[in-house]
Amino acid sequence: MKIEVLGTGCSRCDALLKAAQEAAAKMGPSANIEVTKVADVNYFVQKGVFMTPGLVIDGRVISMGKLLTVEEIVQHIKGNT
Repeated sequence: MKIEVLGTGCSRCDALLKAAQEAAAKMGPSANIEVTKVADVNYFVQKGVFMTPGLVIDGRVISMGKLLTVEEIVQHIKGNT
């Protein structure tokens, strides 16, 4: 599974990245989740994300302009497995 946090480096983007990493860790190593941060604005537009931070799981935009909690991200991960 691939989780992408879309953001240019604001504190909310960094907070979402940390939450996504914590959520991935909660799922354990067998879940094989890769968490990356993407700062390419052209990629944001391509995905239809016009407010950061954005959260993308396996190519699907989950949220934009919202700081999700670790538990909310875990629920989205479980919904995608």
